[in-house]
Amino acid sequence: MSPTSLLLVYSLGICKIISCLQFFTTTVLKWIPVLHNDRYKQIIIDSLSFLTINNRCKVYGLVIMPNHIHLIWQINENHKREDVQRDFLKYTSQQIRFGLQDTNSDLLPQFEVNLKDRKYQIWQRNPLSIDLLSRKTIEQKLDYIHANPVKGKWMLADDFVQYHYSSAAFYEEDNSEFKFLKHYMELFE
Repeated sequence: MSPTSLLLVYSLGICKIISCLQFFTTTVLKWIPVLHNDRYKQIIIDSLSFLTINNRCKVYGLVIMPNHIHLIWQINENHKREDVQRDFLKYTSQQIRFGLQDTNSDLLPQFEVNLKDRKYQIWQRNPLSIDLLSRKTIEQKLDYIHANPVKGKWMLADDFVQYHYSSAAFYEEDNSEFKFLKHYMELFE
């Protein structure tokens, strides 16, 4: 683990070093709004649940938008960030593709890439992953992702807390529908 992947936490007179949380963003190829369909959002949720149950990561925040997702997560010790990200993206990509094939969706041809190692591609290459090195930065990113569904062209809900595929209700109303979510303040206790 590199020195920039560590976070020094001071609370109640105790100093501890933990692995950093990461702000992770991945975008659907060509910004196609395939995630507008709740069936495909559920694939993301199920995958995150699997990863947390299997102790590969902890999830502290999320929003699933029609053509991209944002996560605040922490890769657990004994796992590499690249491996967890790769497995998450590969699995969700396959499941979304299977869903598109099962329903004979008109969207499927838009994902054709005919590369040497694949015929279809759901996610754009090179997702964004940024270490969050302070509580302030974690809170800024949470505010950003929670506001995403009610900003700009999206307007997916009247109030950001009402948008179902977000961790906003978890933080604002203590709604724990997504059982895998952890509160970021547990890191500072």
